[in-house]
Amino acid sequence: MAPLFLGLDLSTQQLKAVIISEDAVVVHESAVHFDNELPEYKTTNGAILGPAEGEVTSPVAMWLDAMDLLMQQMKQADIQLGEIVAISGAGQQHGSVYWSEGAEHLLAKLDSTLTLKEQLSPIAFSVQRAPIWQDSSTTQDCRALEEAVGGPQVLADLSGSRAYERFTGTQIAKIRRLDPDAYAATSRISLVSSFIPSLFLGHIAPIEVSDASGMNLMNVLTCKWDARLLNACGGPELRMKLGPEPVHGGTSLGKISDWWTRRWGFNSDCIIAPFTGDNPATVIALSAPGDALLSLGTSTTLLLSIPPADEPPKRFTTSHLLAHPADLDAQIAMLCYKNGALAREQVRDQYCERDWAQFNHAVENTPPGNNGYMGLYFPLPEIIPPNINGNFFFKVQDNKVSSVESIPDDAHPRAILESQFLSIRSRIAAILPPHAPHLHRLVITGGSSANTTIRQFAADLFGMKVYVSQTKEAAGMGGGLLAKYAWWCAVQGRTGTFEDMMGDEVVGMQCVAEPKAEVAAIYDGLVETYTLCEEAALKQGFE
Repeated sequence: MAPLFLGLDLSTQQLKAVIISEDAVVVHESAVHFDNELPEYKTTNGAILGPAEGEVTSPVAMWLDAMDLLMQQMKQADIQLGEIVAISGAGQQHGSVYWSEGAEHLLAKLDSTLTLKEQLSPIAFSVQRAPIWQDSSTTQDCRALEEAVGGPQVLADLSGSRAYERFTGTQIAKIRRLDPDAYAATSRISLVSSFIPSLFLGHIAPIEVSDASGMNLMNVLTCKWDARLLNACGGPELRMKLGPEPVHGGTSLGKISDWWTRRWGFNSDCIIAPFTGDNPATVIALSAPGDALLSLGTSTTLLLSIPPADEPPKRFTTSHLLAHPADLDAQIAMLCYKNGALAREQVRDQYCERDWAQFNHAVENTPPGNNGYMGLYFPLPEIIPPNINGNFFFKVQDNKVSSVESIPDDAHPRAILESQFLSIRSRIAAILPPHAPHLHRLVITGGSSANTTIRQFAADLFGMKVYVSQTKEAAGMGGGLLAKYAWWCAVQGRTGTFEDMMGDEVVGMQCVAEPKAEVAAIYDGLVETYTLCEEAALKQGFE
């Protein structure tokens, strides 16, 4: 029996599965789209807004239902689940799940004749709707956390990031402040990434080290919970609620529980490895030294693998430093933007009749620099720059930036791409340490990576060849590779790094666009112009 490895990705809008063979070939992909296939939860793009200002959550019960639907899909596709020898995966970063006092007992005693939801929801959870990464309702808690440790740069030095509204520490602090009864009733707190393996194990899984980097609760250099941060966000009891110290990927957390073998036919020897965040999983799937990874999903994210820091990180007040999920000798620098695909889709819908072909035509028929028009689009309060909200338009002439009420309709498609990508370009130099390898390849993933116009646009603006993977589901692929790494170590008895396991093996990559030198030169000169527009937008937005 040839071993198979299952990588799951519980993202904002879907629960996805990628099954790979031992030689890292994708043999199956499937997905459950929350809005379409579970409409009873009344989500929009997988989330529920409000009732409080800036509040964004997802129903935990919906994720349980999605897991059952996904298993049904794989069975209907004649996937032999008994051939899967290891499972790992990814969860949308910063989402948190709150288990009730009886949750551990319920997980251990699951009845194979009943679904997960029938047995776990609502009784296993002290909070029924999980705060997710789009939430921006914890500004008060962010300022309190920064003040408690001595300011945003001190917090960034310690945890890898300043206080962000979506980070788990401040989400916990908000629940503790506004709903102390729910906080007191919480026995354990999981990230989305540790929630999923908990279902497979039949007990609550520890939090994985790379995803723990997105909590403002862990020391990013030692990879241990920090007492000052825990006390500031959740009091002395928070250490118990979080469970053990964060664990690295590639380890075995144990074997799959009986519920999965009896109900779905998994092999009882199938091992469960730690799940990581969706962004670190993407790094696992696609990264090599000198690569920049641009994820063009619901959010827009740039990821760079960098050498480890031997001192606290500097200049990380608008970016993030994460532990690497499978390499103690590497870290991940990240830029994350809330207004990614959803903002691009809003422009498409408003100015291109909801048609990507019209959007692409408009981009291709406007010149680099957009005839001097620039637009910055923040339908949701943004992460970078922090908390800005609204649309801002400018006319650039003779190196001077002037605010305008609007720009021509056909300028909007290029404007949103230029502003989103120039924001990233303007920040890359600040997050690369002096001894980091030179960037030579741009790997793009996420939904917009399939758009040929956006591919060429990225090549020109970043001045790098653009590559795509054999699968658009990079986070699920990364999960599959982490599952293989855990099996390689725990079952095969091998010792070595993730790179040792991979050897010369390359997950299928294809070069899909090369930069045009004359266009790249134009964008070299527009980085400073973009920065001026952003500064002007910030002044307008907070007047």
